Amino acid sequence: MSVSGRSYLSPSSVHRRSASAVEHGLTPLWVANDRAASLIDRAPWVRVDDMPWKEIADGKEMVIRGGYRHLEVWKCVPSSVRHCLVSDGAGHCGGIHADWFVPALCLPERKPVHIEDLVLQSATGESVPVYMPNRGNGRAGRHMWVSADDRALWQELIGERTPLPTVPHEEEDDAITFAGQEVDRDCRAGEEGRFVSDSRPLRDLDQPTGGFTLPRMPVQRSREPTSVTPVERAAASAALGCPVWELGPCAGCGQLMRRYGRNAAMYCNGCRSVLNGR
Repeated sequence: MSVSGRSYLSPSSVHRRSASAVEHGLTPLWVANDRAASLIDRAPWVRVDDMPWKEIADGKEMVIRGGYRHLEVWKCVPSSVRHCLVSDGAGHCGGIHADWFVPALCLPERKPVHIEDLVLQSATGESVPVYMPNRGNGRAGRHMWVSADDRALWQELIGERTPLPTVPHEEEDDAITFAGQEVDRDCRAGEEGRFVSDSRPLRDLDQPTGGFTLPRMPVQRSREPTSVTPVERAAASAALGCPVWELGPCAGCGQLMRRYGRNAAMYCNGCRSVLNGR
């Protein structure tokens, strides 16, 4: 079950009420219409457009602009459409990468999710909240909504469970105060530089988050069978877009590939390039 409400609260209040909801078996869902809202990444959240009440009353769908992401898994080879997370695009490591993307940055682009659908999916368990801690600083972690299938695959890949919201100490921006600054009403069209009348930092950022890399797949160098772990098999299945039972070793290098089923082959792309070049 999910609960939602409109309230101007301090960050610690958002944490506290979210933790209380979880303790009572509820899934908190906070909705903001501002990319600088202080509740963003303090609890499960989404961002929608600031729509006039008349459009909402007329039944116009509210598209989620931030807070919902999809897991994408890809094999890091020269033919990959995404860059290498290890070398930051300078090369290809041969491993398997996994990262979270907003629908517009998925390849191919995913359809946006509507708030009405998320409320229903959060109640049925089809969509679930995930907290992605920053490896160096827990404060820099990200809260996001994802599909239950994506969360299950992510947990299988990294071997971690999703932590529940906790009640922190009071934060620096807990106090809700009036800054006393006048809004800049001058038109800046055509002027050089970037002008903002709101000094608050943007919290809803669109870049990928939580990147994870599995090491290079084991290569078969002898007649002995290659040892492939269930995690590596699940990652390869997601990266290659085929069921696990269609995976098999390349007849040349021994790396996992789509070996069985329709459109299968005996050699991977790399080995085929070498063979065709002879």
